[in-house]
Amino acid sequence: MTNQLALILRTTLLLLMMMYSTDARMSIITKKQDFPVGEDILLLCKIGVEDGDITWYKDGEEIDADMEKVTIEKVDESSSKMVIKKATMQDTGKYTCHCEYDSGHKDDIQTQLYVYEGPSFSNTPTYHEFLEGTTGVVPCLVTGKPALDVHWMRGNQEIPSNEGKRVHQSHNTLYIKNVKMEDAGTYVCYAQIRGREIKQKVSVSIVVNAPPTAQLKELMKKVLAGPETNVSLVCLVTGHPKPNINWTMPVTTDHSRHYFNSDSSELTIRSVTRTDYGEYVCTATNKIAESSSTLMLNIFEAPEVFLSAERQSVSVSEQISVACNVSGHPQPELHWINKHNGQTLDSPSGRVHVTDGVLVIEEVVPSDGGLYSCMAVSPSGNASRDVAIHTQPGPPQYLTVSSGETSVRFSLKTPPNSGGTAITSYVLQWMQGAAQQWKEITVPASGPLVIPNLRQYTSYTVRLAALNAVGVGEFSDTKTIRTQGMREPDSPVLSADQMQVERNTLSIPLKQVNDGGTPLQVFKIQYKEHKEGAEWKKVQLSSNAGSIYLENLAFGSSYQLEVRAFNANGSSIPATLNFTTGERPVSNRITKGSVVGIVMVIFLVVFLVVDATCCYRNRCGLLMTIGVKLFGHNVPGMKMFEEGDGTTNGEVKLKGLSTPKRQHAKFVHKGGWTPLRGHL
Repeated sequence: MTNQLALILRTTLLLLMMMYSTDARMSIITKKQDFPVGEDILLLCKIGVEDGDITWYKDGEEIDADMEKVTIEKVDESSSKMVIKKATMQDTGKYTCHCEYDSGHKDDIQTQLYVYEGPSFSNTPTYHEFLEGTTGVVPCLVTGKPALDVHWMRGNQEIPSNEGKRVHQSHNTLYIKNVKMEDAGTYVCYAQIRGREIKQKVSVSIVVNAPPTAQLKELMKKVLAGPETNVSLVCLVTGHPKPNINWTMPVTTDHSRHYFNSDSSELTIRSVTRTDYGEYVCTATNKIAESSSTLMLNIFEAPEVFLSAERQSVSVSEQISVACNVSGHPQPELHWINKHNGQTLDSPSGRVHVTDGVLVIEEVVPSDGGLYSCMAVSPSGNASRDVAIHTQPGPPQYLTVSSGETSVRFSLKTPPNSGGTAITSYVLQWMQGAAQQWKEITVPASGPLVIPNLRQYTSYTVRLAALNAVGVGEFSDTKTIRTQGMREPDSPVLSADQMQVERNTLSIPLKQVNDGGTPLQVFKIQYKEHKEGAEWKKVQLSSNAGSIYLENLAFGSSYQLEVRAFNANGSSIPATLNFTTGERPVSNRITKGSVVGIVMVIFLVVFLVVDATCCYRNRCGLLMTIGVKLFGHNVPGMKMFEEGDGTTNGEVKLKGLSTPKRQHAKFVHKGGWTPLRGHL
């Protein structure tokens, strides 16, 4: 071991000499200034290029080289080493290398060495547990020499030494007042040799324990039972160490439908039933204490309604009853309602009454027909079911009767009471004179209410009743009426295949097949364009008119035409016709330039005629002047004109053809009816 130490010291010395060789006259070489207790100290003193005697001093006193602890050796003529074995605190001090050179010159150099006993935390507990709300005291038991500076850190933040703080340090001890859960964690105690960069640390874990608390989110919960209903009970638990959670449930509940999450803090009950009703207790337990919370689970059942019948038919004046039962939790209230008028039927007496949930209607009338609803009302909801009560229809009211030539027509201002089901048809009855037997026909409710094939000028007694799925209702009051002999004319006939449309005029034959038994008085015609905002234009023709002629219509437009025939009994149904006029013809008007050109041509022709006449009769004019210039006085042809018999006597006649003006009857509408006679 000694040989190995010597080898290490020798190697270190050579390295130090190589690293720190200098041209300075003296130097002390050491690898550091701080040495822990028990470590060997090596000092090397170099004196430069001159030879001399080297002496070592500590704090001004010469070191005895014969001491067992200290070894001083001359390395060569210019250096000396000193080794202090197993340094102790007493070896701290100022060391001086003194040299007396052969030249008589003296010199020395000094260095300060520190020997320390490093910080030790061997007696410091590194784990502490505190109960929430108490005061935590964590000492840092550290030893070391010389004096130590101690402080506490958490993360990168130093714990203050202000005793007014809830968390502070004092005399190497960490204090935590009113410990909270967030105080748990790792704290570090640092110890440093005062004035030196010699320090150590130790980590201390602090655990904060808290008694458990269990709190259900709700103290009471209401759930509607059903196969699709699931309910979750959540227990909010705190505490450290983490508490264990247990549940206490009603004995009647089916545990196979219970499901828990990973830490049992949530209980889910699936397909809730009435048996799940009761108290549920959540208990949290750890090594400190336990805590419980209770929830009351109320299970509701949706109300249901059960009827003895959903449809009943009953004749007028009979009695009907319908039983209703309701169920649910809590027990629902039962109410009967007439859905036709919204009236609640709660009376236990009267013609319509309710007894123990049974609806009773005595001496049924047609207005009792319709829908009745049995309702179940409870805090868990409402439910209802309807029963349809059908009876015969009521008698027709507000009835009017009108007669035709061989028929009688009924008109209803409002339909009779249906008796709760749709009226499908009507029974029409009639009786002639003093006959005692009614005749009848049945007609659909959607068709006209007409009794056909009666005699003309005959008195009849008539009446009407409605018919539904239950039967025939009560008849209306009887009415006496007399048929007529005459009627309105049939619609006029417009022969569309004989219609003629020329440009903006229309011509179409007009015929009347049947005048209704009395002479026609007049035809009334109205027509208008097929466009928004167009107004009807009206025309009136005599009864012997054979056709309709319209002119001055709009070119290229669609028109709608209606024609009615009138006699003493009234108007026919209109005959209708749609037609379209022709397009406007291309204009051939003469322009102003054309007129000027024609006038000039006419002027030129007249001028030439007059000049020629002047030339050949009186030898004057422009033509005569031009001829004399060209031929002299012997103008060719002049003699012939002079000797001829034809003369104009100064007259010029222009003849043309005259076209007889077309004559036709037409009608121009300026508003109101305009009587026209014969063919238009």
